[in-house]
Amino acid sequence: HQQGFCMMCIMEAHVNKVLHSPVSAILPLAVLKVFRRIGEHFQPGREEDAHDFLCCTVNAMQRACLSASNDLDLSSQSTTIVYQIFGGFLRSRVTCFSCEAISDSYEAFLDVPLDIKAASSLTAALEEFVTPEHLDGDNCFKCDKCKKNVAASKRFTVHRAPKILTVCLKRFDCFTGGKISKVVEYPEYLDLRPYMSQADGEPLQYSLYAVLVHSGVSCHGGHYFCYTKASNGLWYEMDDESVELRCIDTALRQQAYLLFYAR
Repeated sequence: HQQGFCMMCIMEAHVNKVLHSPVSAILPLAVLKVFRRIGEHFQPGREEDAHDFLCCTVNAMQRACLSASNDLDLSSQSTTIVYQIFGGFLRSRVTCFSCEAISDSYEAFLDVPLDIKAASSLTAALEEFVTPEHLDGDNCFKCDKCKKNVAASKRFTVHRAPKILTVCLKRFDCFTGGKISKVVEYPEYLDLRPYMSQADGEPLQYSLYAVLVHSGVSCHGGHYFCYTKASNGLWYEMDDESVELRCIDTALRQQAYLLFYAR
């Protein structure tokens, strides 16, 4: 019941309008009206980054959930409805090469950004994400047990899997704005189990339900459109006011920027 801007209320109104509208496409005026409230740096009419917009929207929904509770610790903040849907935990495990002591730390996440410079598929990018990194030289690890800087390995794994897995394939160079335009293969069904801290056990199956695509040569221009699986299991291409039925094979052959999987 907060006063003024509430992203949860705006999303509720938007989803209700979508589900009850008789037309094939609607103008999301409720969202456009609060564009600057979602992200202060957003400018109406200017090319913006879809991943940035997604993060700002989800963060605004999180702020709405926490509006009455400003003094919560980080662990409590990651129990909101937003984190129950999109949230998971990463584990960072550092192993000392001298004494073999293990140091674990945990971090909540709402999406997983993956490097694709050397990867030709989503699974290859995930493999690279969980491959141990060697810490040495200027990048040594201060071991609490050895009481000195030592060589070590550091490895990220998914410790707690989200209900909705959002993946960002890092296509844009932070400095030049240039784009990696190659095709990165992604499956309709994804088993996250091999990338978990507990890699043994039952498969952890996810099903693809949306693909967001950027067409253009750099982050400074271009166009976004998406493929979405409807509740009837059919896939649709959504490109501004155009909504067209498409087959799953078409949805799987895109230069994806964002991938959405449901558990």
